[in-house]
Amino acid sequence: MLSYLAIRTRIIASVAIAATCGALVLRAADAAPATVFIVTCVALAGLAAMVGEVTDQLSGRLGPGATGVLQSALGNLPEFFIGIFALRAGLVDVVRSALVGSILANTLLVLGLAFIAGGLRHGAQKFGGDQTRTMSTLLLLAVAALAIPTIAAAPGGPDRGHETEISVVVSVVLLIVFAASIPFSIGKGGPAVGAEEGLVLTDTLWPLGVALGVLAAAGVGAAFASDWFVEALQPTMQTFGMSQSFAGLVVVAIAGNAVENFTGIRAMLADKGDLAISLILNSSLQVALALTPILVIASLLLGGATLTLVVSPLLVVALALATLLAAFVVIDGESTWLEGLALVGLYVIVAASVWWGAPIAG
Repeated sequence: MLSYLAIRTRIIASVAIAATCGALVLRAADAAPATVFIVTCVALAGLAAMVGEVTDQLSGRLGPGATGVLQSALGNLPEFFIGIFALRAGLVDVVRSALVGSILANTLLVLGLAFIAGGLRHGAQKFGGDQTRTMSTLLLLAVAALAIPTIAAAPGGPDRGHETEISVVVSVVLLIVFAASIPFSIGKGGPAVGAEEGLVLTDTLWPLGVALGVLAAAGVGAAFASDWFVEALQPTMQTFGMSQSFAGLVVVAIAGNAVENFTGIRAMLADKGDLAISLILNSSLQVALALTPILVIASLLLGGATLTLVVSPLLVVALALATLLAAFVVIDGESTWLEGLALVGLYVIVAASVWWGAPIAG
């Protein structure tokens, strides 16, 4: 099996296995929660990277559109597991903030870092394919739909006291839109969301059985690592004095999709602007259209704390500003490192604004 793996893949697999086993040993030895938390973050990053390697391999057998759908689903696997275990632990505010944080991190932090990296290497970069414009429009519509429950459930609003019901309605609609987008993405007329020729950087195609085996192992590992991540989250955040909103908006959001977003920055460094924008915006789009409504409905089935789409006015405004800025940048068709610095700066300001929120209860 190892003969099919490139040196880069072997290194990633070694890090993922070592970090996962290390987290298990530390947890069994009752090590400090902060130590377990850090090692588990490394394990999640390594496992997510292995999922990305498998996606690259499967793209050699699937069309670009199908690969994009697969990449979106597999890329959100760690975030899904973290969300499920956090809901079971009663960390609803953390999950809600993490979902918003994933969109903000993609459209502000990652897009900004991509612009900075690409701008410093290549100067002003141009892009503007129909694919990126379509995704920016869908992202605006999805974020608008997510904002409706907060507005409708505000004091004096028509849905005050019915936050769960309106959240379920919005979730079902978003899932229908997501389901409709799958054949559109796979078909010839749809955008190859998240994948293009030239994205595959592998030289040797793995046997299908090897690829599926690695995918299954990475998925199981991600499930266990996510459970350990959430278990160590509360005591770790108490140690650092972080609020629930900051823990979800920044820590969980970045840990859940850091490796996936690295691909977008790498594409910008390769001067593939349309591909980079597509990957980054698609990640936000899938969180809004699929992951968020799935977790809302899953919280009802799991019992206990119920996740709704009602968030603070600050996060609603931050979402609106982030998506509007991303849309303006895409429509403009050109990026510079200074625009990237401005986007990163706005992300830092939003993150700082939730630092002093309600602390995580013991």
